[in-house]
Amino acid sequence: MKPGDHLPEVLGVDQNGNTVTTAQFAGAPFILYFYPKDNTPGCTAEACSLRDAGAELAALGYRVVGVSSDSEASHRRFIEKNSLPFTLISDPDHTLQEAMGVWGEKTMAGRKYMGTLRTTFLIGPDGTITRIFTPKEIKTKIHAQQILDVIK
Repeated sequence: MKPGDHLPEVLGVDQNGNTVTTAQFAGAPFILYFYPKDNTPGCTAEACSLRDAGAELAALGYRVVGVSSDSEASHRRFIEKNSLPFTLISDPDHTLQEAMGVWGEKTMAGRKYMGTLRTTFLIGPDGTITRIFTPKEIKTKIHAQQILDVIK
């Protein structure tokens, strides 16, 4: 995916088992961020950064939606533990991640494996991608500020 591309119509299922579609965001911009795993240090820092900037993002018209391979139950626990005020999509079969180009080869301790490439998409009111933050750009503890620096 690249700026100007449209998102798939169905994004997936949220932490409560509800289907999330792009039509639900029609006319408003939103942030679609992909992260590797609930309750890990980097992913928690990123989620809390977005949580803490929630009022400022909302004042600019943005909603936040997170996506990982974790289960709906895991997302519910992650939301509760960290008081996250936004939707998390469960994508255990990597359908959305593959469609968005964020499922790929990673390396940890010399071992190669497939996983979620931490990536954030800014989506315009018309449902098109306006900006992509790549894994190398994202600093988890200050990611919300990185986004705010772009959208302000």
